[in-house]
Amino acid sequence: MTGLSTRGPWEESDAQALDSGARPNGGSGPAGAPPPWILGHRGVPHEAPENTLAGMRRALELGLDGFEYDLRACASGEAVLMHDETLSRTTNSHALLSKVQLPELFGVDAGSWFGKRYVGEPVPLFDEALELGTDHPGSAPMHMIELKETGLVEGVLEKLEEVHPRPEVRVASFLPDVVIEAQRAGLPAMLLADRASDDDRRLCRREGIAAYGVGPGGWASLDSGEDSDEAWAGCERWSWSLDEPDEILRACRLPLAGFNTNQPQRALAIRALARWAPEDSGPYPLVCPELIVEPEALHEEIRLRGEWYGEWSARLGLRNPFPFGVQVRCSLFFPSGAFQSEGLPRVIELQPEEERHLDVQLKGGARSPGPDPLLGALFRARSPLPEGTALPTAGLLLDAPLVRRRVAVADPLARRLNLLREGAGERAASITLRRTGRGVRLTVEHPGDLQEGHLIASLDGHTERGGRTLDLLLPEHFDQDPQGSLFTCGIEGVREGRPHLLRWAGGLPGGVGHGAPGRLVPVSPPR
Repeated sequence: MTGLSTRGPWEESDAQALDSGARPNGGSGPAGAPPPWILGHRGVPHEAPENTLAGMRRALELGLDGFEYDLRACASGEAVLMHDETLSRTTNSHALLSKVQLPELFGVDAGSWFGKRYVGEPVPLFDEALELGTDHPGSAPMHMIELKETGLVEGVLEKLEEVHPRPEVRVASFLPDVVIEAQRAGLPAMLLADRASDDDRRLCRREGIAAYGVGPGGWASLDSGEDSDEAWAGCERWSWSLDEPDEILRACRLPLAGFNTNQPQRALAIRALARWAPEDSGPYPLVCPELIVEPEALHEEIRLRGEWYGEWSARLGLRNPFPFGVQVRCSLFFPSGAFQSEGLPRVIELQPEEERHLDVQLKGGARSPGPDPLLGALFRARSPLPEGTALPTAGLLLDAPLVRRRVAVADPLARRLNLLREGAGERAASITLRRTGRGVRLTVEHPGDLQEGHLIASLDGHTERGGRTLDLLLPEHFDQDPQGSLFTCGIEGVREGRPHLLRWAGGLPGGVGHGAPGRLVPVSPPR
């Protein structure tokens, strides 16, 4: 099960089934894998530190078709795997990468922040990443190489020419000039964007760009017909950071050429679902509602134990996507925090295309946002199987998260956002939010016990920083969507001489494992 610290109440035979085949493998790599290609985003960041050789190796062990990683240059010019400009988030150093010479970088620890198992994990050189998987059974893994800055294309080309056999690569960047340079140098280049646009399509066609990749939901931004294979003829369509089951299933059904993900086992299972139920066009077979978190509504005694807490009545949904009857073994998994649950049946049987609603009670939480509860469902065919069916005896294990969300309202009247008290004895801190036409203004109301406090916020996937105030532009169609936009905010500052973050919800800092962001919604439903 994806990212689980416990299996939950599965029988031993179920556990063996999960290990023996209910979790599909990519198997033979890109050349033999069905589309789309599934790559690990910065490796497997839920299981190993991002952008490390350990994470890339883990991606291959799980059966992924390859991996995505980020390149930047250190002060002496060598290309190394690093997402951020600074080393502070993913190493034990707080230096700017551009100021660190390679010999100094050899002493930096890129693993201890993640866990004791990875103490001493180095920051990898690009050369070392290229060597991964050269002895991999079957086809060598695909490398999606994201260039985070200019000046790297020539060096990437030189290194690739030294590798034999040369791996399958896509050289990607959000910087159009870098993508054009790579494509003109003979590299299969990929332009990245948050959302697909007709301007980008024209650029890709004019420059002969090999591939175009957008974020979750990014292909839906085009008008009907502009997101088709015909409209993008000659240019592969990709997505990056696909983690939600619905998005992954859509990518597998199109299919896209490929995508990267932070949820590799989920993605492999959904690709298997698309292959084993090719005639099914229904929604993802597991439906889980969002769980709204309201720390202000909690009794003070509970808040002292942890503010990311709640009690919920949740209606779950199961659907049989197969043309034959199935038995489904169900369980809820809690990767972090302490929870109690009632009402979920252990086993149910579903006829072809049958849907079932399951009403469950959940109670629990933690001090901090983190991995959310998961519904796991192991689908097994009821015998005898119809001739020509492809579901393995071990079955197919699917999962879906019950995402915990906090909600804020974009109101012309200022509203207070109380920040989470994630540590014992933390002083209360707050931000005010006020709508200003097409935007919202955030203001530090009280920084708690932080010094040098300044705002950080993420709206609709874009992270920005400010001082005591921060103005954010609302998405164009914000008022037409009652679900609003994904949003989170916080105050960065210094506590006892060390950097510290106070936050309103998950989604901060960057990377995985920090919980889901909240939502910013219109003050009233659209008419």
